[in-house]
Amino acid sequence: MEKKRILVVEDDRAIRQGLVDALDFGGYETLTAATGQEGMATALRAAFDLLLLDLILPGPSGFEILAAVRQHRPTLPVIILSARGEESDRVRGLREGADDYVVKPFSARELLARVEAVLRRSPERANALTRLDFGGGTADLSRFEIRYPDGSREELSEREAELLGYLAANPGRAISRDELLLRVWRLDPRNIETRTIDMHIANLRTKLRDNPEEPRILLTVRGKGYMIAEGVAAAN
Repeated sequence: MEKKRILVVEDDRAIRQGLVDALDFGGYETLTAATGQEGMATALRAAFDLLLLDLILPGPSGFEILAAVRQHRPTLPVIILSARGEESDRVRGLREGADDYVVKPFSARELLARVEAVLRRSPERANALTRLDFGGGTADLSRFEIRYPDGSREELSEREAELLGYLAANPGRAISRDELLLRVWRLDPRNIETRTIDMHIANLRTKLRDNPEEPRILLTVRGKGYMIAEGVAAAN
């Protein structure tokens, strides 16, 4: 199983290394950033599964990074780590989009438990979906196939199944090509042409028998990306 990758944004070197050591012990890969500028750039561009975010940083603050992340990567799991334990700070962090707020000091055991809990309930875990019913047939993502009432079948590649599952796990939201590259392909959008997304969508439409001129399942949202249509039922 591929390891989850976690971005740690923390300016204190000793604390940052302690976090990295704890996460490594827990079986996670890590990326690190020591300043607000570095943290902002990495959070918006790198491929990772969860953000551990300090609030007091040189440069942009943790709250500024959180706001940018919520604008550009709205489903990314974020845990704030802060010595500021006042109720007003905790409430602000959660209201502005953090999934959890952990007050320093904390134990490695508590940190790993919080990380595991947030990842478990994250909407970005599209691989939890196993079946999609789209009216004209059923996509079985665990078997990498689409089945139709007439008995015919279409095979799905692993990437096609992951892409379809990710779109279905985020109903009612247009998902950008950059986000799909980050979350499904786990690639930096700066290093690959987004045309690959369009090609995979075209292949999926063919297999779903979705008219590319007037799609009813995989919708194109001009200027934003792609979205699964309402009425497509997902099951675990």
